[in-house]
Amino acid sequence: MTTSDIAWSLSAFDQLTGHDLYALLQLRAQVFVVEQACAFQDLDGADTVACHLQGHADRRLVAYARCLGPGVKYTEASIGRVVTHPDVRASGLGHHLIQRAITTVGDLWGAQAIRIGAQARLRAFYERHGFVDAGKAYVEDGIDHLEMVWQPQGH
Repeated sequence: MTTSDIAWSLSAFDQLTGHDLYALLQLRAQVFVVEQACAFQDLDGADTVACHLQGHADRRLVAYARCLGPGVKYTEASIGRVVTHPDVRASGLGHHLIQRAITTVGDLWGAQAIRIGAQARLRAFYERHGFVDAGKAYVEDGIDHLEMVWQPQGH
């Protein structure tokens, strides 16, 4: 599979079908709860105000990110619940997903800073895309995290 095999869609919560919602919650649970052995409150209320970036291959959800406008999670816009299906890991799809999510935030809310709460082990991944450690490390659900900020070019 290559990134060109992915069909991308962006949906507000009210535009998600029951099948879409089931698939994205299933993928998030598979990775964040089961694979990472972490019981946490995934349904935090932000899904209803988010734009849901979905990547499908052969009609199966393989990539997902939740894009939030400024003032929802942080003062800045944010990207969260970034996840790829275990079957497509190491294909480069994660890099394509985060780049598409950054572009999506800019398209929806204009060029601005994006703040994320990243798992600390993924620091280098996000740094490759221009995110910088904001110096706010924390532990969430037993996993080390850090806030990282991305700035648009020229800011």
